[in-house]
Amino acid sequence: MAQRLIALGLLAASAASAQGRSDPMRPPSAMPEERARMEVRASRLQSVLISPGRKLAVIDGQTVSLGGRVGDATLVAIAPAQVVLQTGGTYQTLKLHPGIEKKP
Repeated sequence: MAQRLIALGLLAASAASAQGRSDPMRPPSAMPEERARMEVRASRLQSVLISPGRKLAVIDGQTVSLGGRVGDATLVAIAPAQVVLQTGGTYQTLKLHPGIEKKP
């Protein structure tokens, strides 16, 4: 009986002390500034489809035609390797391959 009470006491003490510690295998949570930056991330151009009858762009997994909306922006231009979004009076160019520059 005494051994059971000691074991139960040790179990309760270890459970109480474990509540104050964090799980070492849990990934660190993002700081508030990082979360805000992730939520306001830039759109990503994934594909451009141009045919004689229509022009389409795939932006963040959404197929958008010329004049269509992406969030609060309007798709105003589609070229083979880039598109232009307009939000109010500002323009944003999304490139299909942003790290690659074409040389003449």
